[in-house]
Amino acid sequence: MTTLKNQIRAERIGHAYLFCGTRGTGKTTIAKIFAKAVNCENPQDGNPCGECATCKAIAAGVSMNVIEIDAASNNGVDNIREIVDEVSYSPAEGKYKVYIIDEVHMLSIGAFNALLKTLEEPPSYVIFILATTEVHKIPITILSRCQRYDFKRITIDTIADRMRELVDIEQVAVEDKALRYIAKTADGSMRDALSLLDQCIAFHFGQELTYDKVLDVLGAVDTGVFSTLLRNVLERNVLDCIELLEDIVMQGRELTQFVSDFTWYLRNLLLAATSDDIEDVIDMSSENLARLKEEAKLADMNTIMRYIRIFSELSGQIRYASQKRILIEIAIIKLCKPSMEADAGSVLERVRELEDKLESGVLMSADAAAALQNGGGLQGVAGALNGSGSPSGTAVKTKPELPKAIPEDVKEVVGRWAGIVNELEQPMKQYMKSARLSLGGDNKLMMVLEDGLSSDYMKIPENKERLEAVISNSIGKEVEVTLQTVGGEREFRQNYVDLSQIIHMEIEEEE
Repeated sequence: MTTLKNQIRAERIGHAYLFCGTRGTGKTTIAKIFAKAVNCENPQDGNPCGECATCKAIAAGVSMNVIEIDAASNNGVDNIREIVDEVSYSPAEGKYKVYIIDEVHMLSIGAFNALLKTLEEPPSYVIFILATTEVHKIPITILSRCQRYDFKRITIDTIADRMRELVDIEQVAVEDKALRYIAKTADGSMRDALSLLDQCIAFHFGQELTYDKVLDVLGAVDTGVFSTLLRNVLERNVLDCIELLEDIVMQGRELTQFVSDFTWYLRNLLLAATSDDIEDVIDMSSENLARLKEEAKLADMNTIMRYIRIFSELSGQIRYASQKRILIEIAIIKLCKPSMEADAGSVLERVRELEDKLESGVLMSADAAAALQNGGGLQGVAGALNGSGSPSGTAVKTKPELPKAIPEDVKEVVGRWAGIVNELEQPMKQYMKSARLSLGGDNKLMMVLEDGLSSDYMKIPENKERLEAVISNSIGKEVEVTLQTVGGEREFRQNYVDLSQIIHMEIEEEE
């Protein structure tokens, strides 16, 4: 508060101040420090010394010069008139009488009118400090007579550093990751952060306070759970989503906090999808940030914004709901099944879903094709398809036995790779765009992936089999794929041959 310090140094102190901002940002604390500073017997560069009799009396709450009033419980005209009557008496000791009115927006209209007269013509020895969290409720006539100071939310780093100082003084062992989570949960409020820290330390008294223990006490969920839930939603896997929610409920997690945290996770995902330089905006470790950027590639921005809209609406509904779990299950099913909604975002999502099915080789039945030709649109096509998305009445043919691949066939796969990738379903389609192709032993196609989500996904046998089936259908030959994992581009170049570069060179030589 440089301005306040300069006023004290220059002895140009105002008669009315308005401190406004969200809860726990230090409004009342600064008001008390300011009251000390203006009455201090030995001020030091605008700061109170803290050692003189006046400073000690104010700190102990026994000074007659500092009167603190809670407007939430003293909001009538009579309460303010008592203050107006007291103002006429000069301080018995010290320079100023300081009136700190907390939650001043709770005053009645009559009380504000009673206060207004004193603010217009205040005695030289009186200072009013009005503190509020809802400045828009204060009459403009009061605002125009006060110096306004806005208190912003405290940063996560500042809160975490302050808590670290306190736990070191108290000699309590706490993980840095645990402190940062508490600081993030406090949402810019130092008071909330200290309350949560006290609660966690008391619950695990005498033990080291770890990140997992903080999650248990606060009923919160680790970010890895949100990552798993997102992938299940993108794969339209309702069953796995509901089972994941069941695990969260059985662990005793707070469902309201879960909804809020997942909405915040989706917000971070949207930022990662729209910008490359998000390190200063998103507070998380570099490892989690790298994983978040990978996941941001799996869904487009419109889809993420639809998810955020659904869970934001849920946040407003769930707070006072008696059946929180059912509301969350409905919201999750909405994420997985866009057909449940009729808004523009959901219709676009359904169009993308049909496009993915057509790209992956799912053909329309005669009824669906007729509906589309007759102008039936998306609803007509959807009505002609059965519940699983497969064409009703379409005969399933047995795939003929394909000959084993030879190196020429492997080269053909490499040459057609862009078209093969377009035939894949999400999220495999996104993963395969970054895959590198090389030649494995026994005439096999070697696929090299960076370590992370893509390699984990393709290590699942069912996913690898689906990829081999699409490749074989594309070239009419059976091709076996082997998987390798690398740490980055440099490791790939050092240890593997890039077949796409070789084939490109051969084409140039033939020309």
